[in-house]
Amino acid sequence: MVVFTCNDDFESMMTCIYDAWAARLGHSNIKLMTEPIEEPELFCQYRHIGPDPEKSRKVIRSVCSKISLNAYQDIYRAAMHWSPEKLDMIYRFLVLGFAYGPQVTRMLGNPYVSALFELDRKVTNESHQFREFIRFSRLNDQALFSLIEPKCNVLTLVASHFSNRMPSENWLIADKKRRIALVHPTDKDYFLTSVSPQELVHMEEARKGDTYSSLWKAFFDAVGVEARTNYRCQRNFLPLWYRKDMTEFSG
Repeated sequence: MVVFTCNDDFESMMTCIYDAWAARLGHSNIKLMTEPIEEPELFCQYRHIGPDPEKSRKVIRSVCSKISLNAYQDIYRAAMHWSPEKLDMIYRFLVLGFAYGPQVTRMLGNPYVSALFELDRKVTNESHQFREFIRFSRLNDQALFSLIEPKCNVLTLVASHFSNRMPSENWLIADKKRRIALVHPTDKDYFLTSVSPQELVHMEEARKGDTYSSLWKAFFDAVGVEARTNYRCQRNFLPLWYRKDMTEFSG
């Protein structure tokens, strides 16, 4: 078994799919995984694949033209999942997709199709939740910023939501787990960039001293009706793991 591995970003994954297919080793003789590989398997040969923009574009063009644009969107969202197995699931879906064309998205009884749609569903649900739960603080009285720790890589999926609602603001949403940030300059397009641990620490400190955050917590406490508190119902709508970076629940 030959295992093709790559970094956990979309361009690298599409390049890995291109090289794995071009290797012509037989679909049953290969496996694709994102790094890091926590438990290497015995008797497997591992090949790291670096990102290549042209190969990535070729895969995307093939998916859009030979399968459908909707299939490409499903694949993109599935690629944002945290599972290291997601890349192999996407590859198996594409094997079917290039054989059956657009109708592959209706083959829900196939395990590879249903597995991809399950990844898509989880990423879509989490991105929807973070559109509701992201809270901003003020950095140096200039830019708005938010720190989040999503299970999936949802930054690009929430970008248009906040860009449409705050087009004339400088704002930043940082993913602490992946150390990447979505940056939106005033009246310009947003972009992704890496952030250092020191920058994350600086933002954590700025969030603690933000006056508007203190006012928001005071408002949240003031409007609550103690007699109508229902923690079980609250947890159904707002799971506990979302709260660690929400202003109203921070210490």
